[in-house]
Amino acid sequence: MKNVHLVAACGVGMASLAGMLKEKGFRVTGSDANVYPPMSTQLESLGIRIASPYAAENIPQDADLVVVGNAVSRGNPEAEEAARRGVPTLSMPQAVARFFIGERDSIVVAGTHGKTTATSLAAWSLFALGADPSFLVGGVPKNFPVSYRLGKGRHFVIEGDEYDTAYFDKGPKFLHYRPRTVLLTSVEFDHADIYRDLDHVRESFRKLAAILPPDGLLVACADYPDVVAVAREARCPVIFYATRDGAVPGGEEETSWAVRGTGESGGMTGFRMEGEGRALDFRFPLPGLHNAANAAGVAIILMRLGFLPAEIARTFERFAGIRRR
Repeated sequence: MKNVHLVAACGVGMASLAGMLKEKGFRVTGSDANVYPPMSTQLESLGIRIASPYAAENIPQDADLVVVGNAVSRGNPEAEEAARRGVPTLSMPQAVARFFIGERDSIVVAGTHGKTTATSLAAWSLFALGADPSFLVGGVPKNFPVSYRLGKGRHFVIEGDEYDTAYFDKGPKFLHYRPRTVLLTSVEFDHADIYRDLDHVRESFRKLAAILPPDGLLVACADYPDVVAVAREARCPVIFYATRDGAVPGGEEETSWAVRGTGESGGMTGFRMEGEGRALDFRFPLPGLHNAANAAGVAIILMRLGFLPAEIARTFERFAGIRRR
């Protein structure tokens, strides 16, 4: 398989996939209804040609694979042309899992908000700590030139979107990402165009918890009762963290962390994590306790991977945030 065509290539995830495929040695073409920045700029800088509007002839005659973005509906002329020719078709998450996650240890950052920041922080921290990770983020982290990276390390950090995958796969994207570790930041009602109610949203996250292996890890924000309900169904160890007093179920010290803000100064938000019989202080260059909570979840994962709190604290201070979403 050498030649890949992407339909709806200007989406954040699709444009990142295009760059990853090209870096892996594929010839990549793409199309979109409208060619727009920031991802059109990223694709142009990578030398990937994007055709517009959609048309059957946009698919090269020697295409070996067509990847269809979730913005594409049934009846799209390129999707129909791929079917007519018998060209194999995958969704974006299927392609990411097949070509890039593979047997790597997948760290999936999920939740109805906070994903992009927490994914970027986890990716940056593993990079700064020398783990040489791969990653795919739903925005462009300021610490990197583009929204993805192919490293040689064993970790793949990915933003796990609960939105549906493609017109031929209406389940959430994160179910394709083979998670070994999940950071679950929040569960609230969102995406009313595809979810009926909060129970429907919760069911998607339950499916994510259910596919974690018994030797995996779920790090979950107990500030949200629905996160706690989802976490209770995981087969793997669960570590809770919370900013609200009494939010952590049971208060078991070895499986929970309390997160407290310690003030803002010099453009930094200070926060303290208390758990496992110790108190750890961090500083982080984004405002608000909600951002500090996301950072605390990342810190728990990094500590479980064997990194020292002092090393993690230094990387957090050098995190630059998100350039654009």
